[in-house]
Amino acid sequence: MLSFTIAVLLLCITPGPGVLSLAGTGAAFGWQHGLRYMLGLWVGHSLVSFAVITGLSAIILAEPFVRSVLLFICAGYFGYLALRIAFARSKIAFIHMAAPGFVTGLTLNLINPKAYAVHTILFGGFMLYPDKFLLEVIYKQIVLNIIWVCDHLIWLYAGYKLHQLNLTARRQNQINMGMALCLIVVVLISVWSVFSQ
Repeated sequence: MLSFTIAVLLLCITPGPGVLSLAGTGAAFGWQHGLRYMLGLWVGHSLVSFAVITGLSAIILAEPFVRSVLLFICAGYFGYLALRIAFARSKIAFIHMAAPGFVTGLTLNLINPKAYAVHTILFGGFMLYPDKFLLEVIYKQIVLNIIWVCDHLIWLYAGYKLHQLNLTARRQNQINMGMALCLIVVVLISVWSVFSQ
């Protein structure tokens, strides 16, 4: 159980498109918009979890052509976001969008390849109760969701507080470049994982 909890912590704290965009929402639009956006991310996270647990994602992604098309749509979208962040110049733009809300968060998590990868690792491995599937799923969901909510609240708060720092244009540009690089790495890892199979 401890190894599962540590794995959840490590997988959740690594920055991905969800938390980067959530921090950006907090920085650009404030706490209230950030909470609505986070609710959308959480519902998307829950739907991805359901798809992985029930095997629905495995059925859909079993067809190589479908998997490749979805991957390139996701990679293209995240690449586009990375470019927008990188060229935001002196404005901290984690992911610039107009008043993101519930639907935006839901959509982002449904197309987020990191979400599917994380859920597949957590629910496909770490057999805690081999003979009690329901108990294992409930335990994993409780641990995962507690850590997920805490992690996302921290990122939202960090973005909200970052907005109040009045950083120099150069420092804001450095932050944007770092975030864009993170998204590009996510895209490259996703594409590599498909072609290395």
